[in-house]
Amino acid sequence: MLIKNLFDYILALILLIFLVGLIILLIIISSINTNQFGLFTQNRVGKNGRIFKIYKIRSMKGFSTSSVTTKEHNITEFGQFLRDYKLDELPQLFNILKGEMSFVGPRPDVVGYADKLVDEDRIILNVKPGITGPAQLKYRNEDEILAQVENPIKYNDEVLWTDKVKINVDYVKNWSFIKDLNYIIKTVYTK
Repeated sequence: MLIKNLFDYILALILLIFLVGLIILLIIISSINTNQFGLFTQNRVGKNGRIFKIYKIRSMKGFSTSSVTTKEHNITEFGQFLRDYKLDELPQLFNILKGEMSFVGPRPDVVGYADKLVDEDRIILNVKPGITGPAQLKYRNEDEILAQVENPIKYNDEVLWTDKVKINVDYVKNWSFIKDLNYIIKTVYTK
């Protein structure tokens, strides 16, 4: 794990040197596009169940209520572009530098999911969450999958989330630095 931590820190530092200008530009464009500050933060559950603020470039204008029970996300065209190319996640390089995240690991869940982990599944909380990993690669088109089902929240909770937990438990149990490098390469070269 020392190699993993050192790799994360050095790579994040190098990437930020080259990408900080792009991140600032995307935040400015997002601010104009969404009429809100372009850097989005949200509480997520990290290693050992600690709560931290994840950084993303804002891709939505917010929520609009079309009925009492339905909320629709207003993803802008620019926001969709950011999501398609995972550019909205570039600010997470700062999360890596702060020691809250890794390049590879289970995706950090919002509060309300990680606390549902029981028994062996809690092993996921023994590692830093990642920007990418096997579950993220498998469900790279998660938004499209959820858009095609009748009840996206139920489908996410009963199908996607449970499968991601299995994948992430396997990742933690069988971790290797070589596998991490492979996940990074697949992430870069897979759309």
